[in-house]
Amino acid sequence: MNLKKLTNAEEYFLELYPEGFKDVGLLPIIKRHNTAKIGEQVREMFAKENFTQPDIICENFAKIVSKSTLISLFEKPKVRDMVKAMRMERKDMLSIGLYEMLYGDQKEGFETLVEVLSFYSLAKWSIVTLIPYYFYRDKEFFIKPTTTKNILSFFEIEGLVYKSKPSYEFYKAYKKVLEGMKVKTSQKISHDDNAAFTGFLMIAMEE
Repeated sequence: MNLKKLTNAEEYFLELYPEGFKDVGLLPIIKRHNTAKIGEQVREMFAKENFTQPDIICENFAKIVSKSTLISLFEKPKVRDMVKAMRMERKDMLSIGLYEMLYGDQKEGFETLVEVLSFYSLAKWSIVTLIPYYFYRDKEFFIKPTTTKNILSFFEIEGLVYKSKPSYEFYKAYKKVLEGMKVKTSQKISHDDNAAFTGFLMIAMEE
């Protein structure tokens, strides 16, 4: 990683927004995405006890995708249609995948989600990582393809090759890179919302 570029990125960002993510200049963006409120809803909708009802879990999955500003308008109706068309065994699989991602074996959950979504040509990074990010905003990362490719290139991250089909190996390695970058930035930037942190990197790359 090019640490000098990260340092320059932080300096540039704090020139624009001296208080970091508490700066009033960022309030319109924060309000638009409303990740804190959606995060609360996700923790309620995907509470452990709800996983006894796969139908509800799948409906909630479609609801959050529809509500999220992080998902493209093009993908939202596809996810709604997928859930409506799903056979019960696939609803069970989707529910199991989400449960494992949030509470159990993350690798197994990730790969189960990719398998189920692949039946509908919806195994995309943004859709696979959305619920885990909202559930654990301080631990998990929302993966947006263009942003990810730009971060790897701009900050000269070696040994990681982005591929359009989601893989747990890449997800785990990329998370480690981003966590390492967070440690090297100030508290004004490396706070408890990981989508905000990748947002900071996006803004810095636009310099």
